[in-house]
Amino acid sequence: MAATDFKDYYAILGVSKTASPEEIKQAFRKLARKFHPDVNPNNKQAEARFKEVNEAYEVLSDPDKRKKYDQFGQYWKQAGEGFPSGGVGVDMGGFDFSQYGNFDEFINELLGRFGTSSPRGGRQSYSYRTSTGAPSGFGGFSDFGFQDAGGSAIQDSEAAIALSFSEAFHGVQKRFSLGNETLDVRIPAGAKPGTRLRVRGKGQINPMTQQRGDLYLKVELQPHSFFQIEGDNLICEVAITPDEAALGASIDVPTPDGTVNVKLPAGVRSGQSLRLRGKGWPLAKGGRGDQLVKVAIVPPKELSQQEREYYEKIRAIRTYNPRSHLQQVKL
Repeated sequence: MAATDFKDYYAILGVSKTASPEEIKQAFRKLARKFHPDVNPNNKQAEARFKEVNEAYEVLSDPDKRKKYDQFGQYWKQAGEGFPSGGVGVDMGGFDFSQYGNFDEFINELLGRFGTSSPRGGRQSYSYRTSTGAPSGFGGFSDFGFQDAGGSAIQDSEAAIALSFSEAFHGVQKRFSLGNETLDVRIPAGAKPGTRLRVRGKGQINPMTQQRGDLYLKVELQPHSFFQIEGDNLICEVAITPDEAALGASIDVPTPDGTVNVKLPAGVRSGQSLRLRGKGWPLAKGGRGDQLVKVAIVPPKELSQQEREYYEKIRAIRTYNPRSHLQQVKL
């Protein structure tokens, strides 16, 4: 990677290098909502910023990747890999790697590169991984289909595929370009982050045996502006007013199936969750998980003169004290 290509992931997320994992997560969620394509339709700058924020979070949220990034900077991906002298059971001799401008040029010539084409004509790239799960950085050449010291050929590949919430929820067909080959892959409904999909006979070609392994697609889920996924459940947060919390109310809540009306019980607390059964994530065995609606009581920032008068009257006659139990607290 050229020095000019280096990205300061801390600066991208707007956090310090000593930021805690929770601070990094909060910064990521804030920026992801701000630049999400659903919030900024047809905005190329916001789309690019969204991808940049995702890239930064992917590294800084992973303790191992963050440690390497902090230690080696722009060369963190190659840290500990030993390019070009690495490799188990492979003698590369005096091979001249200076003929390649970067690692991509080298792997393109050796194996060919996988690329994906979206229905809109966009293109994304992804890195090779071996059947051992090790990333194909500037490291051991067993990564590239050579035989290791035990003589076993490594031919399988792994690639990350980014899906929107809608694509993962409903299922989608993706078209991949593998060199001169075009491949349509059907992603089933209900794919989750970390799901691995096997495409037989579409992996790396062993340059010695010409045998081809399998391609494993690992699902990565792009953030959504409203929903989050937790297990088989969808999580969302809905703001309500103080009077709705005190008196109860009926509110409209978005679900994957459309808006539904939800009844709030009188006295609902901020942070309390209401369960919508069968409105969650699709299950592999059929059916759906649940949707959990987290309530957040949000007071108005500005009050009309009449609203202020009524709030003052309520305060004057209020008998309930939510802090009465604190009188018994002692150290």
